Amino acid sequence: MITKLIRLLTNPFRRSIRNKLIFTMIFLSVVPIIAVTALAAENNRKSMETEVITTNLSNMKWTGVYLGDQFAQLNNLIYTVMISPHLSEYLASTEGSSLYNPYTAQKNIMDTLNNLFYSAGNHVIGTGLYLKEPAKLFNISANQNDLKSTSVVPSPYNILFEENKDFIILSTSGDDGQFQLVRSINRFENRDKLGGISLNIRWSMLDQTLALIGRGEAHKVLIAGDEGNVLYQPLGEKPSDEIMSRVNQVTDDHGYFKMPKEYVFYNTIDPVGLKLVTIIPTSFINKSAQSTMQFGIIVGLISIVVSIAIAILLAWRTATPIVTLARSMQGLGIIKETELPQSNRVDEIGLLETKLYNMSYRIKEHIKTEYSINLDKKTAELKALQAQINPHFLQNTLQMIGSMLFTKKPAESYEIIRSLSDMFRYVIRDPNDLASLKAELEHLNNYMLIQQQRFSTRLNYTTDIDERALACLIPKLTLQPIVENAFFHGLENKSGKWELSVSVAHIRDAVHIRIQDNGIGIEDKKLVDLQRRLNYQSGQVWTRGNRIGIQNVASRIVMHFGTAYGITVESKHGEGTIVTVIIPEEARGELID
Repeated sequence: MITKLIRLLTNPFRRSIRNKLIFTMIFLSVVPIIAVTALAAENNRKSMETEVITTNLSNMKWTGVYLGDQFAQLNNLIYTVMISPHLSEYLASTEGSSLYNPYTAQKNIMDTLNNLFYSAGNHVIGTGLYLKEPAKLFNISANQNDLKSTSVVPSPYNILFEENKDFIILSTSGDDGQFQLVRSINRFENRDKLGGISLNIRWSMLDQTLALIGRGEAHKVLIAGDEGNVLYQPLGEKPSDEIMSRVNQVTDDHGYFKMPKEYVFYNTIDPVGLKLVTIIPTSFINKSAQSTMQFGIIVGLISIVVSIAIAILLAWRTATPIVTLARSMQGLGIIKETELPQSNRVDEIGLLETKLYNMSYRIKEHIKTEYSINLDKKTAELKALQAQINPHFLQNTLQMIGSMLFTKKPAESYEIIRSLSDMFRYVIRDPNDLASLKAELEHLNNYMLIQQQRFSTRLNYTTDIDERALACLIPKLTLQPIVENAFFHGLENKSGKWELSVSVAHIRDAVHIRIQDNGIGIEDKKLVDLQRRLNYQSGQVWTRGNRIGIQNVASRIVMHFGTAYGITVESKHGEGTIVTVIIPEEARGELID
């Protein structure tokens, strides 16, 4: 079922180049628009994210300063009681170090607390004082004004003493809208805790300050305690335990961290050590990107419609000549068809491919036939030329052998005769045009043995062979004609010692055979012409003359191995010549059509 559906959807595009062009042009038009829109939205989101982070970090800093000032004012209210002379007199009277009437001292303490309560403002809804000795608890509020003795330390003073803190801030039990600020009264000499002073305060006194960073219900603003618990949150749902755990774990005084769905900003409120926390959902930052995306979609839809119209027009005009040519090709069947692999395409281009393949196949067969005839002719001429030994070289060798019969030992004469015989056997017996590099080097060594015998006092011949390359294939009579040219054109016209060396080495995936002499070299003009002819080999075999020249050798290498291989020549006039033969390292060598 799925296969049929896919065929139904793709069939119009498989059978018509026009439909393919339309689809391609629409695709090329739509994809950049979508990419640019998405990129713009992402850049806008990142910019918005940076702005939100920077703004909130700054707002958190200044809001923390304002909250710190408010808590400092509350501390100042407590300090007015702590530095009151009435409190000092009362403590002295309870310890028996003063003759001051304790009842008068208690009344003075009550007056001090009342003054504090009524001068603190509407946000302070109660104040209290507890003294360990003589275990007295003073409570002042709008509905309460009393003094009582207690045998146990009342809450929240017991928490203050147990945790040995100078102050604590606690949410009032049963009322989330209030908190208690409790500060200890310490003995000056040894810091022993004598009691404590508390203020009951409405959290709402901080709302105006918290509004500096709150932006409605989307933002959560809260004050957390030193244990990561939420002390006060004006609006919204309480944050998750995971967020509050992260807030409790941070060690910096201020900063932010990112959760999967929120950005959490925090700042420590001095001097009370509470943490101001703001939680902003990521959706707030993404709103701007969404608006950009919506605008991009509108522009993209308009662009798509325009692109479709342009694509249809251009595809129609572009494909019409191809369709006409394809229809014309349908009548092309003059030559008898041969069995050929069918094209995978079924549109007009597929038809063109099949017809043009048939035509190219026939043309190729025709060229191959003509080439084979010409190649057979040239190969026959080449083999006839290979079967020849340079008459001048043969005459000199025979004369040298005749001379050696009278002056040398029979073994030395036999060695020269054997080398000459092996040379004849190499060029005549084996009908193949390719030989191993080992066999070619042996043929060259036979030639050089004769030459060393002729020029023993002048010629120094050295070799450096990488034996791993000996199995490579090389056209027969490649190296000996090059060395013969070195004697004929370079060394015979040079006075003094003759130096000739042959080296074989692997370089990358090829074998380089380097033949170097210290002859008279090649003139610059002739060298440029020779290099040009060697660089533009076509694989054609040249057989003019009675010698196998260097261009002939290069042509045969190209014919067998391709244009990546051949011969290079370097020379300096008066200093010598280097001829490098390059063949593949693999033992291959089929003819290249």
